[in-house]
Amino acid sequence: MLEITEGSHAVAKAVKMSRPQVIAAYPITPQTHIVETLADMVADCELDAEYITVESEFSALSACLGASAAGSRTYSATTSQGLALMFEVCFNVSGMRLPVVMTIANRALGAPLSIWNDQQDSISLRDCGWLQFYAEDNQEATDLHYIAYKVAENPEVLLPAFVCFDGFILSHTYEPVDMLTQEDVDRFLPPYKPVQKLDADDPISMGMYATPDYYLEFRYEHDQAMKRAKNAISKAGKEFGEMFGRDYSALVEGYRVEDAETAIIAIGSLCGTVKDAIDEMRTAGKKVGLLKIRCFRPFPADEIRDALSHVKRVAVLDKNISVGAKGAVAIEVRDALYGKTMPVLGYVLGLGGRDVRISDIKNIVSLAESGKGDQFYGLRTEVL
Repeated sequence: MLEITEGSHAVAKAVKMSRPQVIAAYPITPQTHIVETLADMVADCELDAEYITVESEFSALSACLGASAAGSRTYSATTSQGLALMFEVCFNVSGMRLPVVMTIANRALGAPLSIWNDQQDSISLRDCGWLQFYAEDNQEATDLHYIAYKVAENPEVLLPAFVCFDGFILSHTYEPVDMLTQEDVDRFLPPYKPVQKLDADDPISMGMYATPDYYLEFRYEHDQAMKRAKNAISKAGKEFGEMFGRDYSALVEGYRVEDAETAIIAIGSLCGTVKDAIDEMRTAGKKVGLLKIRCFRPFPADEIRDALSHVKRVAVLDKNISVGAKGAVAIEVRDALYGKTMPVLGYVLGLGGRDVRISDIKNIVSLAESGKGDQFYGLRTEVL
């Protein structure tokens, strides 16, 4: 059913229809509308779940950890400083192989304080062992929650998942969203059946102490599960497409990239602006295309190599900065394309909510064509 709805409300409805049994979250801008809506659903008996009121984001994810370990389907949401406060628990949830799903309404990290969008928060946790999905629009943000649960709970994976969508740009924007019915979701996402759980009648140990003799093997198994997630994502995304007409089987998605000379790589809502810019540049005769990264973890290195084997140059747009190096996406794309002849040029832009316009995308393509990259784009030089 097509609805004109706010992104946060659409996500909350998708979470409700995924039938979480335990929700724990602490409100923080711009995530608040999601958890407010879910709290109302629980209070109004529309959602049969335990909603745990906590005193911080650290407590919120800790509560989800315990609930998931006990065998419940769990959910949380956060952003920015809230995600930073969860840092320790993110590693524990992942290391204990608990399939918690958490929405990240991407927002810049302080200091200086900013409530506006970039992707520094979730990108900074790229190494903690969570699946990371990035949505271009609110339809994708909604659908990716169903897929995230399906993949996270797959016995071959058993990893937690971030579903990331850009704060305010998507979370507070009204768009048409094709919402599934509860019957639709139940067909796609069966009830959660934990592989193992804490049970007084059948006790096990979880998250135990590991000596140097065994820790390395734990991390190896963790890494292997992340790599197996690629096939699980493709399978779940294809099944979703066959059932509902929107195929998410690809970890990357191309737009007019098949014959492109310059390929732009981006993640999140920025991709919509890039597509509009590409259409205008194509009219002017420039062969430019987009490769959108939908899934940043596991990183789709093979898929990027296959999609871009023919291009002359790659321009990577990063709404984050690995301080002292470059944008994190550019670093990983450059690694994926190591040995290829085309240059990989990185551009850090849009930090702290700085607007990125069609004209900016065109300017970046011109910079890439002249070989000028690895720079902060759009700096206000008068204040430096």
